[in-house]
Amino acid sequence: MRPQALPALGLALPLLLLPLPPPAPCTAPPAPRFDATWESLDARPLPAWFDQAKFGIFIHWGVFSVPSFGSEWFWWYWQEKKIPTYVEFMKNNYPPNFKYEDFGPLFTAKFFNASHWTDIFQASGAKYIVLTSKHHEGFTLWGSKYSWNWNAVDEGPKRDLVKELEVAIRNRTDLRFGLYHSLFEWFHPLFLEDKSRSFQQQQFPVSKTLPELYELVNKYQPEILWSDGDGNAPDSYWNSTGFLAWLYNKSPVRDTVVTNDRWGYGTICKHGGYYTCSDRYNPGHLLPHKWENCMTIDKFSWGYRRDAGINDYLTIEELVKQLVETVSCGGNLLMNIGPTHDGTISVIFEERLRQMGTWLKVNGEAIYETHPWRSQSDDVTPNVWYTSKRKQKLVYAIFLEWPTSGRLFLSQPIATLGVTKIKLLGHGQPLNWTSLKPNGLLVELPHLTLHQMPCKWGWALELTNVI
Repeated sequence: MRPQALPALGLALPLLLLPLPPPAPCTAPPAPRFDATWESLDARPLPAWFDQAKFGIFIHWGVFSVPSFGSEWFWWYWQEKKIPTYVEFMKNNYPPNFKYEDFGPLFTAKFFNASHWTDIFQASGAKYIVLTSKHHEGFTLWGSKYSWNWNAVDEGPKRDLVKELEVAIRNRTDLRFGLYHSLFEWFHPLFLEDKSRSFQQQQFPVSKTLPELYELVNKYQPEILWSDGDGNAPDSYWNSTGFLAWLYNKSPVRDTVVTNDRWGYGTICKHGGYYTCSDRYNPGHLLPHKWENCMTIDKFSWGYRRDAGINDYLTIEELVKQLVETVSCGGNLLMNIGPTHDGTISVIFEERLRQMGTWLKVNGEAIYETHPWRSQSDDVTPNVWYTSKRKQKLVYAIFLEWPTSGRLFLSQPIATLGVTKIKLLGHGQPLNWTSLKPNGLLVELPHLTLHQMPCKWGWALELTNVI
């Protein structure tokens, strides 16, 4: 559609004989703090809230939730790769001429209740959420002007799902609101044309990706912008540095927003606010740059799968271990769930989230607002990980197996008689300990029945005044 011409003004306005205001002083506008270069953008300090938060929830939800088979990459695996299991699934369950676009009206979000979702998220102990506003399929969960007739307001739910969740998160919780956005789209004709010309033209980012990003930020003011899906195109094609310079200098979230490292081919684990490096990245050692472990409760998919079995889901013990290892090594854990096409969070996801919240109610002191200690894990006793709070002179030893002897050996801390104190979080009473030579200590754990345990899936000792 062409824009309508503006009507001509038929009447001349009378001249108002009022005194003119004094001329404004000739001051230059303030210079931007960050230039559109990686050198400048990478020098931006990461807002402190993100490192303090430690734990967030990823939400993969979209049209791919309708077939809910195999993976959120369903369209690509079915149409482009023609993987036999996907082809057979469609052949056995849908009419011969069924297209992926026909899944759109079936993405109903009929039972989506943003308040219920946010109550679950709050109960999980998470401090931020990241919702997939648009995955590689191109379907936007808001009524984007740049995704005409392939969005949740024009199709399917006929609702602005991003807005509903944003309002609920901000009105009902203290969580930070974040959005995931895919730069590319698998089958968009403009992207495919740009790709055919080796990305020497920029039709797709100029007309689609960048306008969407500006629209998202101005409309919903996310404090995490989780970029993904570069389509093997460099950041120069996406004009990522130009957009990020605006985001950091002029956007409504310029002071609090955090971004990741997926802004074009070659930027991952190299540029951006924090690093993700790869999906399910968990290096097991301290990194010099802030990072995030984005991972899934379902071992094989980010989106909901009807064909998932109980053994396909990580147990709460495995999830607590992921959190503890990640935080000890300076990272944040972004734990993913996949809601159904009708907007429900399946009971297994809800159970895992609530279990994590139960664990964090007891042990959150050893997770939130902590820093890596000089040792990340114990080099003698397995499954012991350390965090610290420097100003309070506290070290936390988080152990994932309760020793049958009732005594826990910690090889790393050096304690001082009369100064060092040790307690079990959730128990509170001082514990007896013995200093060992040349270093390390032996902690006498309290004798507790199963029902007296402060938690079930890992425990934390608070050590005061150790080095």
